Amino acid sequence: MSLTMEVGKIGRGLMVPMLIANFVVYVILVGLAAWSIDKYIDGEQNHPHLGGNPSTTYMLEFGLLGGATGLCSLVIGFMHHRAWRSASLASASSSAFISWAITAVAFGFVWKEIKMGGRRGKRLQTLELFITISTFSQMLYLMLLHAGVFSRKYGPDYLSHRDETITHRVPTQSQPQPQPQPSTSSLE
Repeated sequence: MSLTMEVGKIGRGLMVPMLIANFVVYVILVGLAAWSIDKYIDGEQNHPHLGGNPSTTYMLEFGLLGGATGLCSLVIGFMHHRAWRSASLASASSSAFISWAITAVAFGFVWKEIKMGGRRGKRLQTLELFITISTFSQMLYLMLLHAGVFSRKYGPDYLSHRDETITHRVPTQSQPQPQPQPSTSSLE
């Protein structure tokens, strides 16, 4: 078995369930945030499932933005899983970090909204829950992406292009193989 087949076997196996779980969470987050922001734009803040306080609009905006960037980062994550190289790792981790940062800002507004109190409807509370879940699940996804830095069995590490081609080069058959020399001691 070649060296490239064993690199990241454990991390690659964990990547698909994490990507699928994050995808489901972000789809629900985008759906709830889009519905809620639509009701707010239409002036229906008193909808029985909505409610809120002054921080709600900021939470909705950053939740929708974090969900959209999170879905985009997961698409890049699926492409990284397919390529499984350090070059694709750089794009996957940078987009995942940006989406995590935006989702973390939305998470801050979730806590501000809870602290301010007021009537919060069921869908708004569900959105708060999914923003919280997505913040921590995206952080776990980031940790999984960067696990290859600590051990090659979890994923490709950060190598330059030159290092990668030298490290993972497989010898070709065109190189001359040394021929065994007959021993003179067996002829006697």
